[in-house]
Amino acid sequence: MAELIICEKPSAAQKVAQALADGKAAKKSNKKVPYYELEHKGKKIIVCTAVGHLYGLAEKDKHGWTYPVFEIEWKPTYEMSKDSDYVKDYIITMKKLSKEADTFTLACDYDVEGEVIGLNALRFACNKKDGNRMKFSTLTKPDLIEAYDNKSAHIDWGQANAGETRHKLDWYYGINLSRALTASIKAAQSFKIMSIGRVQGPALKMIVDREKEIMAFKPVPFWQVHMLAHKHKDFEAWHVEGKFWEKKKADAVFGEVKGEKKARVVSVKRTEFRQLPPFPFDLTTLQTEAHGTMGINPKETLAIAQKLYIAGVISYPRTSSQQLTPKLGYKNIITLLGKQKEYHEFSAMLFNKTLNPHNGKKTDPAHPAIYPTGHEPKGFAGRELKLYDLIVKRFFATFGEPATRESMVVMLDVKKEAFKAEGKRTLVQGWHVFYHPYLRAKEVELPELKEQDIVDVKKLELLSKETQPPKRYTQSSIIRELEKRNLGTKATRAEIVDTLFKRGYADGKQIMATTFGIQTVDTLEKYSPKILDEELTRHFEEDMELIREGKEKPEQVLKQARTVLMEILVDFKKHEKHIGGELLKAVQEARDVASTVGQCHVCKKGMLKIIMNKKTKKRFLACDQYPKCEATYPLPQNALVKPTEGSCVVCGFPQVLVIRKRARPQTLCVNPNCKSKELEKKEQKEVAQIEAGKLVMKCPEEGCGGQLVVRKSFYGQFLGCSNYPKCRHTEGLDGKVSVKKTARAAK
Repeated sequence: MAELIICEKPSAAQKVAQALADGKAAKKSNKKVPYYELEHKGKKIIVCTAVGHLYGLAEKDKHGWTYPVFEIEWKPTYEMSKDSDYVKDYIITMKKLSKEADTFTLACDYDVEGEVIGLNALRFACNKKDGNRMKFSTLTKPDLIEAYDNKSAHIDWGQANAGETRHKLDWYYGINLSRALTASIKAAQSFKIMSIGRVQGPALKMIVDREKEIMAFKPVPFWQVHMLAHKHKDFEAWHVEGKFWEKKKADAVFGEVKGEKKARVVSVKRTEFRQLPPFPFDLTTLQTEAHGTMGINPKETLAIAQKLYIAGVISYPRTSSQQLTPKLGYKNIITLLGKQKEYHEFSAMLFNKTLNPHNGKKTDPAHPAIYPTGHEPKGFAGRELKLYDLIVKRFFATFGEPATRESMVVMLDVKKEAFKAEGKRTLVQGWHVFYHPYLRAKEVELPELKEQDIVDVKKLELLSKETQPPKRYTQSSIIRELEKRNLGTKATRAEIVDTLFKRGYADGKQIMATTFGIQTVDTLEKYSPKILDEELTRHFEEDMELIREGKEKPEQVLKQARTVLMEILVDFKKHEKHIGGELLKAVQEARDVASTVGQCHVCKKGMLKIIMNKKTKKRFLACDQYPKCEATYPLPQNALVKPTEGSCVVCGFPQVLVIRKRARPQTLCVNPNCKSKELEKKEQKEVAQIEAGKLVMKCPEEGCGGQLVVRKSFYGQFLGCSNYPKCRHTEGLDGKVSVKKTARAAK
């Protein structure tokens, strides 16, 4: 008999097999599902793989759109979704291999989700109640061997119970509340599938509350007196009053100093302070730093980090820890990193130093902070390499010396009115040297000044300003806020925010609650506020942690959740028609906003709307005054098209935002005859020659044999192969349409 090791993903299974094999692991397959056979210390081992969750929760007996529903069970995901048909072969393979085994070991990601994946594989595919557990934070050979040699005799039941309870809680709330919302729309004599979740409700309310603060904000005017001075170099100073709330007082001060050409330095105060190195990355700080320094959104950051982890170049990214431990072997990692050209100098700087990272307070029972393993990242490019570089440099920086910075405050006198100039500069770089270009410390260096110095006044001005509304959440600040409020988990927060976008509740880089999102929250606050209750959601999050620690039983938590949910649903049912009516109104308004592009330039009365042709399934723009006005305009297909507030600077027509996969969004004029889409004279002549057959251009694709012909699209004219769709070669004509864009336009 053999030992069966169950991994979470195929790539992880390969790493485990290669690490444990005394010789070479034999790769085999069953129904095209890969698995590995190997010898380890004389014992036969089979390494198989899941592909994430093989099993999901579903109703025991389906009852349409009725609610409440609490009778649920785990089912193979291929029975619940056609998109998961491929899972069937993985389960069949795992069942087959389990019959050859007498020992079972989990090697899934060591976290709550990984434990649930492994538990379900054990009990449903392998028909086992328990198994051994390998615990590791990197997919490197030494760590995997150590994890195998020191595997525990049982799975982590705390994580497994907490994870399964979370799945059931999320299912209870997600299905029942979504069905209740959908049923309310049906009660209002319409139909739209609505959805809300246990954490999504409170998260949406956070965004809506901020939006309402912004909408209710009333700016208050204030004035500032600004001075541009010069002594060796230009520098700024501001009147010590800061903000004048009375115009009369500001005018009086400005009237006193206006026209003055000299200022006297009254005092110079320098203060040195130490800036400690940053903490090692946990997932949240990695996501916020990647967004702040490189503009990578949190969801993408997690996806890239997962790829780097699977490749064995960083440790497990789904961690809450800001602490590194000496058992990781700091010197060995730094030595390995030094073999990579980009980090050789940094490695040399730390090599003979006592290595003590500047750890933070946050911990994680399963994993340390995120760190590079020292293995070279092969086959990565673009954002993947940038994120890797950020992680490596953060790792180096945590071992650096504190930086020494100086703040400088200069007080100046202008006709007995006091002005203040402030500067900050770095005196000793310390850890800063490791963290470029991700360092965000501002350098405002003032000239060398001393008391009684006379400086030139180049400009004095009275500035009129207004107080600003609260800032909207960004992709990174919303993640930080959710963590601060203990809503969701480190692994789910980015997905929760992304879901709010997909459902039309929020939009924009600076996260803005849509009209639909605001009206949905208003309706739920009015009739069923517990759906949005942050305290209730946080309470269950705390219960999950108690289950993981073995201090609370899953049955008790689920029983309490069902009781609370029943109260919510009974109360919801009483107001179902009212809720449905208001939600339907919100849905219709949202649809109207999403489809209205701008004013019709033909009749000047109607609005251009995005319309779907029911027969061809193609979208186009049409005036809502049809049949009085028959104006129509084409739209690009196979792309997301959104209205914009702007108008074309060339012809004044409305513009739309065109969003395609793996391409930058484009803002384009809807007018097909706009001069911005016309070709230059030279290019127009070339087009005419091609169309007349006087100029023949062969397709450059090897073995094609076709000719380039002129085609037109929403983007303008371009050259495409006559053998389309067999050959999709295209070339831009006007310099404004890239080859990739025209290729997509031709499809």
